[in-house]
Amino acid sequence: MPVARAATPAIAALVAAGAPHEVLAYRHDPRTEAFGDEAVEELLRDGGDGLVAAQIFKTLVVALPTGLGVAVLPVPSKLSLKAAAAALGVAKATMADPAAAQRSTGYVVGGISPLGQRKPLPTVVDSSALQWDRVLCSAGKRGLDVALDPRDLVRLTNAVTAEITAA
Repeated sequence: MPVARAATPAIAALVAAGAPHEVLAYRHDPRTEAFGDEAVEELLRDGGDGLVAAQIFKTLVVALPTGLGVAVLPVPSKLSLKAAAAALGVAKATMADPAAAQRSTGYVVGGISPLGQRKPLPTVVDSSALQWDRVLCSAGKRGLDVALDPRDLVRLTNAVTAEITAA
């Protein structure tokens, strides 16, 4: 369900860049900890306007030997830390401490967007994004996603693309 422009840094970044996008809100249950699964379930409810789960992406913050990085991949997929590390040009990656991820990005876990982060981090977007006309990712708040052209997502985050999902 479309909503009026919300004031999150992610949406502000899209507006400032002139990138076409659509903001979508869904009902967030404050008791849930499976944020990506909740987004898929809610955004696909009632047919999901032709969306499929593989178009809805999650943003994971990873710890690298050089600091933090971001991996953006379809919600139904599992992240290959080894592939993400290789794509970001380092030997190893682990999942970042949630508090460190929140401090660095300016967003709360479950609402971390790859866009408009407090401190832009090295980013890799799963190459499967490029097969879609539009993908969804967090708009910077739990219960809020943004639909955009995946090429805009890659461009605006200065991301590399690579296959980063685990088999």
